[in-house]
Amino acid sequence: MAANVALLSASSPSTSASSILRRRPPPRCSACPRRAASRLSVVAAMSDDPIKEWILTEGKATQITGTSSIGGGCINAAQRYDTDAGSFFVKTNRRIGPAMFEGEALGLKAMYDTKSIRVPLPYKVGSLPTGGSFIIMEYIQFGRSRGDQVTLSRNPFHSKKKSALGRKLAEMHKAAKSDKGYGFYVENTIGSTPQINTWTADWIEFYSKHRLGYQLKLISQRFGDSAIYEKGQRLIDNMHPLFDGAVIEPCLLHGDLWSGNISADTNGDPVILDPACYYGHNEAEFGMSWCAGFGGDFYSSYFEVMPKQPGFEKRRDLYLLYHYLNHYNLFGSGYRSSAMSIIEDYLRMLKA
Repeated sequence: MAANVALLSASSPSTSASSILRRRPPPRCSACPRRAASRLSVVAAMSDDPIKEWILTEGKATQITGTSSIGGGCINAAQRYDTDAGSFFVKTNRRIGPAMFEGEALGLKAMYDTKSIRVPLPYKVGSLPTGGSFIIMEYIQFGRSRGDQVTLSRNPFHSKKKSALGRKLAEMHKAAKSDKGYGFYVENTIGSTPQINTWTADWIEFYSKHRLGYQLKLISQRFGDSAIYEKGQRLIDNMHPLFDGAVIEPCLLHGDLWSGNISADTNGDPVILDPACYYGHNEAEFGMSWCAGFGGDFYSSYFEVMPKQPGFEKRRDLYLLYHYLNHYNLFGSGYRSSAMSIIEDYLRMLKA
């Protein structure tokens, strides 16, 4: 039986193409040419739908029994494909080529290979015949609503789940290190913003150039905001003291860890998905904490596995800043004041 996965094709045929092709040939008669033509048309129809084709071949299914739409966020569409070999999860984007999903698949596989926290295993990335792309991956049945275990509830259930998430995430950071430095094997995206992952030996250089600097450059180009650009560059030039005493290693990061990308399976174990992976300072993983509500139980469990580094509190907002700048680029000036406030607070702290 194929692993639990999910697909997103057109309507399910009542008879699968693979079962038709395995039938014994009919006796010769005047209808044979018409039957052969019909059989060829089924094969052609399947090849026009690469999602369905993969499911009915490499996915080991002989029949798709149903499809249903699942919330895919504001960028992609998502569907669940139910088959006689299990379920598959499929995301599609009708405007963007396969590079975005290839980056996601590499990140998911890298996290999966750590054998620490649960992530959906990716199976296939490809192009759609009418334009756009798709990714097929393992379908994981969630036990509770997505992000439920990191809400700010004081319910003991939530406390337990936050502790498990913190511990499992720390185990992933501890297990996966890079000997190439900071970066990733491909460029990927954070939301729909390109995320530059050029391998860099020094973390401060990487974070300055490919995270803060890149976002500031986009803001300057898109909005003409020279004030935040100039102050942000001053922060970049003066932020080295924030890392004094810290031992920094290139850990595998999910990269976009907010409540919408966190859930739990039917056993109650944490699941993380929709990554923007790269190798970076482990503290950068908490940059979306303003949208996650991790809380004390999460951090206590995390630091039991990955000890807190000197200066953690001083650097926390520096890692929030990357995501506030990205939200400014994605959604407009409503996030400008939060980003500017962080920059100006650091400039005062550093007397820069």
